[in-house]
Amino acid sequence: MDLDLEGLAARAAEAILRAQGKTVAFTGAGISAESGIPTFRGKDGLWRRFRAEDLATPEAFERNPKLVWEWYRWRMEIVFRAKPNPAHLALAELERMGLLLCTITQNVDGLHQAAGQKCVVELHGNIRRARCTRCGYRVEFKEPPKEVPPKCPRCGGLLRPDVVWFGEPLPEEAWQKAVQLALSAKTLIVIGTSGIVYPAAMIPQLAKQNNATIIEINVQDTPITEIADIAIRAPASKAMQAILTEVKKQLTQ
Repeated sequence: MDLDLEGLAARAAEAILRAQGKTVAFTGAGISAESGIPTFRGKDGLWRRFRAEDLATPEAFERNPKLVWEWYRWRMEIVFRAKPNPAHLALAELERMGLLLCTITQNVDGLHQAAGQKCVVELHGNIRRARCTRCGYRVEFKEPPKEVPPKCPRCGGLLRPDVVWFGEPLPEEAWQKAVQLALSAKTLIVIGTSGIVYPAAMIPQLAKQNNATIIEINVQDTPITEIADIAIRAPASKAMQAILTEVKKQLTQ
């Protein structure tokens, strides 16, 4: 790269300020990795001898709901211990400043909300919730369930994690809102996503087609890099803190 982090952060800050409140963030597993949450595809993505792709499916749940819930309870223990990191906090501050319209996330950990963000579109659900397979009732957990698989407090049916599994469609309302945000964004900050999970990976493409400035923050190149106007190769926390610093600097000039 021909520019250092400070120079790239300054360009990103300019794009955010130029967007006049029409900046949208799109986040993936990379933003939460620094909070200690392992990614599906990283070296820590294995649980016992199982791959996520073998457990996060309706078929796996039908075969062995106890096994699937044991995995989710393990993941929930990690998520409930995790705290928002400086990248989450920087996005929340940009939202408070009126510069960030909303965040679209592929993550299910709820850390954007924990950081104080008000507008969060969850494309893949939330691991802190479960829904009844019989009556549809939703339950929010304050801690991982002690007994698995848990039962619905309303009808006694089997609860399942309120997340999108492989082979399942995205929630229609969340997807439509994400598309509207992508098409209305003047600047899109893409943080820590591999850009290979569809249909979520279409979000940067939609924003680009509508002439948005694309800022990509990732430790490595992704398919999104080809359409990025500004590509920052740094961990999410370091990059977002640098951008926030530059935004504040430019606002006072």
